Amino acid sequence: MSGSQGAGGWGAMGPADTPQADLRRRFPTYNDLRRRAKLRIARFAYDFVDGGVGDGAPNVAHNRAAMDAVRIVPRYALDVSAVATGTTLFGRDYAAPVGVAPMGNIGMIWPRADAILAAAAQAARIPYCSSTVANVGMEELARIAPDSFWFQLYGLPADNHRISVDLIQRAEAVGAHALVLTLDVPQRQKRVHDIRNGLSVPFRYRPRTVFQIAAAPLWALEMWRQGPPRFTNMRKYVREGASDMEIAAFVQQNMTTGVTWDDIARFRDLWPRALVLKGLQHPEDAERAVALGVDGVWVSNHGGRQFDAAPASIDTVPAIAAAVGGRAKVLYDGSIQSGVDVFRALAVGADMCFAGRAFVLSVGALGGAGGGHQAAAFLEEIRTTFAQAGVRSVEEAARCCVLHPNAVRFDPEGNAAGTEAPRLRVSAG
Repeated sequence: MSGSQGAGGWGAMGPADTPQADLRRRFPTYNDLRRRAKLRIARFAYDFVDGGVGDGAPNVAHNRAAMDAVRIVPRYALDVSAVATGTTLFGRDYAAPVGVAPMGNIGMIWPRADAILAAAAQAARIPYCSSTVANVGMEELARIAPDSFWFQLYGLPADNHRISVDLIQRAEAVGAHALVLTLDVPQRQKRVHDIRNGLSVPFRYRPRTVFQIAAAPLWALEMWRQGPPRFTNMRKYVREGASDMEIAAFVQQNMTTGVTWDDIARFRDLWPRALVLKGLQHPEDAERAVALGVDGVWVSNHGGRQFDAAPASIDTVPAIAAAVGGRAKVLYDGSIQSGVDVFRALAVGADMCFAGRAFVLSVGALGGAGGGHQAAAFLEEIRTTFAQAGVRSVEEAARCCVLHPNAVRFDPEGNAAGTEAPRLRVSAG
């Protein structure tokens, strides 16, 4: 059959003679991309993204198991010919309720991965949140994604938050639509994979590191061509002409503590646009955030990368959404690997979801094509999942029938009191 005949035929892929269709056929799922990335990039780089805190990353697996436990009860015989996935957040319209989560130092996965993902988000009309420790500077990323750019801030408390304040002012100057203040890293935790791999930035060429680089020749060639990852946002705060080693040491020494509620109030006064607190898991923290005038609370356990005893992120969403009561938006990340996962998070109370590993590993697997491929996959899967469930909009997804057996409930004193019985919320249909 010729290419033109095949393009008009019936099948799972539709037109089959485009590069995009070829990628869809070869890498239709997150796990396909994950396996490809593992083969393509240096093992220490892959472990940095795929792993979590502790030995064996138990919290990463717990996030996934909890997500799989959320079940959606579909409704049928409804007209789903005009499904709309668009949503509005902080006064801006987006194509779907999914965005690119902030992940630091992802230039280790592929050179200029930050820029690849910023461009993909801009093209797909979804939010892109850049990390304080991105490997491409915020000024460049904001130019690449003017309609999608958000900035994530880690507090740097030295000298009365001098650098934190300057980063906030820089983010305002480049037009960031939201400032995302991360709370859940009061201290860096032990990530055993990284310790065993001897991970460092800049790379240190120990025998194990050299072997892993040699096993990933395409990745090594691209790193050689474009240079190793650098903490570009932090360069101005180190001495003139500082080496990459000095800048990395500066980051190591200064990003060691979190922020307090007094700091949050101060940053709220400084920042004129949407302010989001990221890493919340307790409803009392969410209530306190709303009282300070925060626009969004971001439910997250840092992707299982920070505290291995934390509950799964998806299981704390209902209590936080109830505590917020519509006074602020509820954002979410944690094991978002498909459009079905986005739907699950919306169904239990989130307004917007963000994915980290899914986007970054897609770049690791496919290089420059990875960001666009993953964004297109999410948008298609969200639309088809909506239709399958009998839902025609983000608003209807929030009212669908859902079973969430592991949702954490809190007693009146704010103490976790186990989990709810399996819950079925009846929608209007």
